[in-house]
Amino acid sequence: MSKQSSHRVAVIVDEGSNPFELGVATELFGLRRPELDRDWYNLVLCTPQPTVRMHSGFFTLTGVAGLDRIDDADTVIVPNRPDPETPPSPEVLDAVRRAAARGARMVSFCTGAFTLAAAGVLDGRRATTHWRWAGLFAVMYPEVKLEPDVLFVDEGDVLTAAGSAAALDLGLHLIRRDHGAEIANAVSRRLVYTAHRDGGQRQFIDQPVPPVADTSLAPLLGWIREELASPLTIADIAAHAAMSQATLHRHFQAELGTTPLAWLTAERVALACRLLEAGEIRLDAVARQCGLGTATNLRIQLRRRTGLTPSDYRRRFALNTGG
Repeated sequence: MSKQSSHRVAVIVDEGSNPFELGVATELFGLRRPELDRDWYNLVLCTPQPTVRMHSGFFTLTGVAGLDRIDDADTVIVPNRPDPETPPSPEVLDAVRRAAARGARMVSFCTGAFTLAAAGVLDGRRATTHWRWAGLFAVMYPEVKLEPDVLFVDEGDVLTAAGSAAALDLGLHLIRRDHGAEIANAVSRRLVYTAHRDGGQRQFIDQPVPPVADTSLAPLLGWIREELASPLTIADIAAHAAMSQATLHRHFQAELGTTPLAWLTAERVALACRLLEAGEIRLDAVARQCGLGTATNLRIQLRRRTGLTPSDYRRRFALNTGG
């Protein structure tokens, strides 16, 4: 049965915060996960004043902890801004600066990037925010390296997500970083949500919804996942789908916002992670089973996507560690 973890997550809720982002943080980091044999997070909500009205006055929070609870948090999630041109309260900015200065992991959802930027946390760093506010953000904070067309940006100790749904992607990414791919996949299944959307995917797909459901890539994606151990090429996938490579590429861009090769590689790495977590120690065997070919390529692709070597990844996330 899952137990409360020593990893403390503090969520700042400020006047006008969006209930969806608050719900994402609560769902991912606040609810107990008895089905997982893993310590979970210790979440606390913090507000700068005893009573806080949520966006559009939908409801009011009372009896929530004060901002002093941020001072011992390992991860701090900052509030989004319904009007990004309105600066956060001085109390919130001071708390954010204190947390960042002592090395807490700082996270923003949607326009929460404006809060981090206003506190100076994003200076000289890569970051993203909702596409609707990207132009304003670039004008207000030119010292930030804005990436306006991605789902989320991971800068190690500072992470930013784009729109509301991207908060789920970033939250699952954090769980993957903390607990490994198998645990993140289990949580995503519980949410009935896609297991992994890479942060580099586009925020939105500027294409109309296909008028016929049969155009979905879902059957093809299922077939590819079953064939990951095979030396699949994009030509093989296009042939199986009975379409040209150019048409295949257009379908992937339209439905997934990425290329067939990028998606295939991400799936191979995800399978490699599961094999390493299951205790497979032979890198050549892992590389063959996930279709990455060689141990050298496995090392390159795993480090590119997780920042860890295979041995470091296994040591951190092997399921028999009970960690």
